[in-house]
Amino acid sequence: MPDSEPPSFTIRSYRPGAEDAALASAILRESEGASAWSESALQPGNFDPACTSAFFSEVPERPTGFIIGRQIADEAEVLNLAVSASSRRQGQAKALVERLLLNFHEHSVRTVFLEVRESNSAAIALYETLGFLPVGRRPAYYRDPVEAALVYSKLLDSTG
Repeated sequence: MPDSEPPSFTIRSYRPGAEDAALASAILRESEGASAWSESALQPGNFDPACTSAFFSEVPERPTGFIIGRQIADEAEVLNLAVSASSRRQGQAKALVERLLLNFHEHSVRTVFLEVRESNSAAIALYETLGFLPVGRRPAYYRDPVEAALVYSKLLDSTG
């Protein structure tokens, strides 16, 4: 029996509005490691599109992953990342992070930061594979359950 190929996916930009806000919120709620943001938090007017970038991964006609980040001057932060449980281990999270990093690079970002739950070993492995290095720890940063956040950073060079 031949190995089956994982379903292909695409990456597209977030379109501020009610439909994408609902889709992103649903993906974030489904993911244990992500912060569950409400639809209203993802509506236009609740973040500045001039400094915020967001992307979806999609299989045909269905968003399966979401990432959002923010840039201030030459620094940026990955704010949230989630991939639907049924679509994990297919490279979508990596592709979403790489797309966000490319976007930051194109906007002259030099350093990217993120926080991750101390127990989220899959996310930690992903970030370290992508060149993020641990730079700190924030005790009791997360709630439900209370847990420390590990702070990571990545320097973007001239190649991104």
